[in-house]
Amino acid sequence: MASTTDVKVCVIGAGAAGLCAARHLLAEGVDVVVLEQAAQLGGTWVYTENVGYDSFGLPIHTSMYKSLRWADQVLTYKYSHFPYDVLYRTNLPKEIMGFPDFPVPPSEKSYLPAKDMLAFLQLYADTHGVTAHIKACIDIPSTRATCKACGRRAMGCHELRSRERGRDHDPLPLRDGDVMHSHDYRVPEIFAGKRVAVIGAGPSGMDIALEICSVTEKVYLSHHLSEKPKTVFPDNLEQKPDVLELKGKTAFFQDGTSAEVDVIFLCTGYLYNFPFLDPSCGIAVEDNCVEPLYKHLVNIHHPTMCFIGVPYYVCAFSMFDLQVRYYVRAMKGLFRLPSKESMVAHREEEMRDRAARGFTRRQAHMMGPDQVGPARGARFKFTLTLHPTV
Repeated sequence: MASTTDVKVCVIGAGAAGLCAARHLLAEGVDVVVLEQAAQLGGTWVYTENVGYDSFGLPIHTSMYKSLRWADQVLTYKYSHFPYDVLYRTNLPKEIMGFPDFPVPPSEKSYLPAKDMLAFLQLYADTHGVTAHIKACIDIPSTRATCKACGRRAMGCHELRSRERGRDHDPLPLRDGDVMHSHDYRVPEIFAGKRVAVIGAGPSGMDIALEICSVTEKVYLSHHLSEKPKTVFPDNLEQKPDVLELKGKTAFFQDGTSAEVDVIFLCTGYLYNFPFLDPSCGIAVEDNCVEPLYKHLVNIHHPTMCFIGVPYYVCAFSMFDLQVRYYVRAMKGLFRLPSKESMVAHREEEMRDRAARGFTRRQAHMMGPDQVGPARGARFKFTLTLHPTV
């Protein structure tokens, strides 16, 4: 077994994925430094009312809005046109939000406020001695495959896609009025009395569209879901198909209808973005597919670099833990990563299999049921069963 005591690793990001990486590396005696551009650990779990850029001139990372809570609290909006109780909760209870070896502390509620999850991450970092290894407020340098900026291996750790999809990539022309992305949303009051077209009906689009109905004149929820959501919406929300064109303040929809809107509100997801990586790392993002990665994790060109947390629609904390332990055991020599040629062949075979099952290239890292095993077998099972020692 190879010794890890003389190995140096640079972990980029002090969110849940980065903290998990540092925790397991420290347990193996690895020399670890965690670089974080924000002022504190927590990543996307840190709420701030600020949007745009922080006091250091760096883009604000978190997309957390004020009402997003891991709680089963019922909020009642007292508006004449909105006589509904709104239940804000996420799709994951605390019982599966913790790490396999460090569960969320017991409490009466299963769905916790974001501040409680942030406190949990702080407890996790303190308990495992990670906090002392975090360097915050860092303008992360260009990082090469061996992290030559600090002479270390590199582990990029991500909880959230780091650039909003929609501002530069949606085929919507410039228009009169406001355009914003859900990344910059914090409170509904900014939409008071306005007519808002919400583009996208994913979790954020649905949640925010429902919330802003409490203050808006009208909300148009534009999406291309094959089946309309079964949610009972308030009277001032109308579902629409995709937007074809914008002229001035008029939105034209695919069904031939149109509507006057004051705000285009993009809930169109996020793009993978690694501005801190030097081109020599060999990592490219095309159609939101990060490549070339072996098992969505290891940089095939430079296996001393890995990316924790790229897959989505997963039980995130458990996945972070599995990915980290897999990579650390490879570092220790408990098993050898395949040759570059074998990793390329594995990746290409997986891509063909996913394409045959209807996944687009943009969905290259979408797991869902595949975190257990794809519908037609477990050849690419997202577990560690390929290496029984793990």
